Parts: sequence; structure tokens; C-alpha cells
Amino acid sequence: MDNGQIPQNLIDRINELANRKKTVGLTPEEKEEQKSLRETYLSIFREGFRNRIEMLQIYDKDGKEVTPEKVKNIQRKRGLRDD
Repeated sequence: MDNGQIPQNLIDRINELANRKKTVGLTPEEKEEQKSLRETYLSIFREGFRNRIEMLQIYDKDGKEVTPEKVKNIQRKRGLRDD
């Protein structure tokens, strides 16, 4: 689950419950499980997305770095920048 990787078994179970909901419906326990799994999925997705965004360096067409200062500060705190 590191680096924002969403485990395949989590995705499979979410899909299984979604299909079951469409066909025969869900029990109250399955509805709670579905809610919990979706929250977990979103949490992992957001963490991975944030990590990718915070690793970006942006350059203009002339090759000058124009990465926002907020992102540069995050990168400095993580030890990813020397400046």
C-alpha cells in the first residue's frame, strides 16, 4: 500500500459490492463495509495524489523553474531541494 498504491483486493471488493448492490441489494453490514472500503480507497488515493503533486517541478517555456513557493517549501521540508 506504499506510494499511494491501492491494493487490488480492495478494488475487487468495492466492485463486488457495487455489482451486488445493483443485482440483489446489500445487507446493512455490507452497506457499512462498502462505506468503509470507499473511505479507505479515497484516503489512499488522496495521499498518493498529494505525494505526486508535491514532487512536481514546473518549468516555463524558457526553462526557468516556476514551481509555486508553497510546493518548494514542502519539498525543502522533505529534503528534496537544496535551495
